[in-house]
Amino acid sequence: MRDSTVPPSDMVSSVARALRVLEVVGESPAGLSPKQIARRCDITPAAAYRMLRTLAHQGYVMRRADGGYTLGLAVADRFRELVVAMRGPAEVGTVLRRASAEIGYSHYLGSFVDGNVAITAVAEGIRSPHVEDLVPGFDDGAHATALGKTLLATLDPAARERYLKEHGMRAFTQATIRSSSALDADIAAGMRRGMQVEIGQFRSGVACAAVAVQTAGDLSQRYVVACALPAVDLVAQAPVIRERLYGTARALASALNPPLSAAA
Repeated sequence: MRDSTVPPSDMVSSVARALRVLEVVGESPAGLSPKQIARRCDITPAAAYRMLRTLAHQGYVMRRADGGYTLGLAVADRFRELVVAMRGPAEVGTVLRRASAEIGYSHYLGSFVDGNVAITAVAEGIRSPHVEDLVPGFDDGAHATALGKTLLATLDPAARERYLKEHGMRAFTQATIRSSSALDADIAAGMRRGMQVEIGQFRSGVACAAVAVQTAGDLSQRYVVACALPAVDLVAQAPVIRERLYGTARALASALNPPLSAAA
């Protein structure tokens, strides 16, 4: 997730190269040798060695016995810190865990992060199929998830069109909506029913339902809550799911906007 595709005029090239090394290492779980990393990053082997030694010293990469490098534990530490920062007040996690425990389905909080639709908090439920992609920070597939559709519904048509052109409409399954006009119609139908849904559009056999938590203010202040469940369950229990989601949305709104006396 980048702030902009245009590099800043004062960009520090050495930092950018080090981050590119991290990206390349992260894309290869089996590990890469310094020479492989140098080729993929288009840097000299000497530069790759220097960066790898520095990153290893800080814990961001690990050198294996065979000489290859993989991501280090410091990356996991930063991810945990990111999860906490995006989740917001601790009560948000409590609300999501309670909702997941009561109904058994995984619940997700979503918002705009740097202008991108993203999952900001997750509480997994024992009755939901595990979808490995749906973790805090996931910012792909807004057009194919109910969470994404609910956030996209807060944009005016022109802004939504720009978002879809910039991010594309990747086909996750054969059921994925691939045109902006079809998505507009789908979002309009969701607004009439009081709940955005998708069935098999992101993962076959899996459904998702979502409602708004708050939609006023800047993009970063807009939140939605969603739950993932087997497709057959959504078809059979849509009214119940909608009622429970609205109850969870009210609790999340209170958690995200505590009284000033409590916040102090």
